[in-house]
Amino acid sequence: MAIKIAYIDGGSKEWARVFMNDLALAPDISGSVFLYDIDKAASALNQIIGNRIRDQKDAISRWDYVLADTIDEALEGADFVAISILPGLIETMAVDVHLPEKYGIFQSVGDTVGPGGVIRSLRSVPAFEFFAAKIKAICPDAWVINFTNPMSICVRTLYDVFPGIKAFGCCHEVFHTQDFLCKVLEEQQGIKVNRKDIYTEVSGINHFTWISKATYGRTDILSLLPDFCDRTFLSGYNESGEADAFLADPFVSANRVKMDLFRKYGVLAAAGDRHLAEFMDINLYLKSEAVAHKWKFALTTVKQRIDKRNIRIKETLELASGEKPIVIQKSNEEVVDLIRALLGKTSLVSNVNIVNRNQMPGLPMGRIVETNAFFTNDNVVPLISGKLPDPVLELVRVHSDNLELLYSGIGSRDWEPIFRAFMNQPLCSGLQKSEGRDLFKEMVHRTGRYLEKDYVLSGLQSL
Repeated sequence: MAIKIAYIDGGSKEWARVFMNDLALAPDISGSVFLYDIDKAASALNQIIGNRIRDQKDAISRWDYVLADTIDEALEGADFVAISILPGLIETMAVDVHLPEKYGIFQSVGDTVGPGGVIRSLRSVPAFEFFAAKIKAICPDAWVINFTNPMSICVRTLYDVFPGIKAFGCCHEVFHTQDFLCKVLEEQQGIKVNRKDIYTEVSGINHFTWISKATYGRTDILSLLPDFCDRTFLSGYNESGEADAFLADPFVSANRVKMDLFRKYGVLAAAGDRHLAEFMDINLYLKSEAVAHKWKFALTTVKQRIDKRNIRIKETLELASGEKPIVIQKSNEEVVDLIRALLGKTSLVSNVNIVNRNQMPGLPMGRIVETNAFFTNDNVVPLISGKLPDPVLELVRVHSDNLELLYSGIGSRDWEPIFRAFMNQPLCSGLQKSEGRDLFKEMVHRTGRYLEKDYVLSGLQSL
């Protein structure tokens, strides 16, 4: 079956490579991938790499990579649209992540909630308004897959601008927690399985999801956690390596935050500790870098992200030039399998960010939630999740309500509700209003080059 995929952010240094490899190993689909990026030179390198992957003898399916001059060209006739943009530059994230530190606010990620998440949302929503309008006009029947953070507000924008859109957001954070649960099963009962062998019931909002049920056959894995936590809580447990690996690799953790939250609430937080900490009271896990290290996760600096990007750029140049050989390897991601399911080639259940159609009890209809869904022929069917314990549901609801406040402010370009959503962030709870106002204004002005065409920056004076 030949299909067309429009890839928005065709110059991606990381996710595109994963996607290309997984497409090459898809057994029953093929077609073309149109790469569009405002950085056309980066897309051109990925075009070369994609077509080199296509020509490898171990490639199962054939995909032709095409450089699109315009977004209209990429979207015309598309069956699927993938969006994985970075709103602004990595260097821009220095404002998101590090400027709040002078007020004692430390962020381990800074792209979803907290002051960094709010400012990143300001940059993201106008771009997604543009994408949604283009998709509605050019390929309204295409399935739209978003990988961009802040996930919830980006997907919210797509549905608000184009209510009939067929869109969902994919996040692999839950996969790591499923790997963690597999290790719990192995440590406690000596049973070694793959994450796809277990069933987990997922509900919440992106990067603040919770697993209320986890089973392998008739084995209740969550019932094994109290003893497992008693044994490993103090030392921490990293499902992919040593407990102190976070000191060398700031993108991993030892799951101490996850285990602490399980002990408090009896359900398992399903994102990584770096994300979870930002949703909680600032005094719990992020009072300082030393406190974060006590909980065995790192504050991922922008310099570390830039260093990682530069490694990817070097690798991209080597792969495009032929200096580095192409090695096709299947990833742990599921997006190609989701595409295959939507084309009727298979079916599967996966966690997905989509509009709440009552699959998550306790949150209003129409909110963007992350729950399981059944993917089948041209259909994504949300699966009803069990109700979370009231204290957890209240935590999720507070963040969901604040997300709606933030979105309403951005949608109307009104600084007052945007600022209120900023101050409502748990990481901002220690700020005096005057301090919060100063920080907010400085963060906006420092990223003003990305905002001035969509917002009236002089309106900040009224705050």
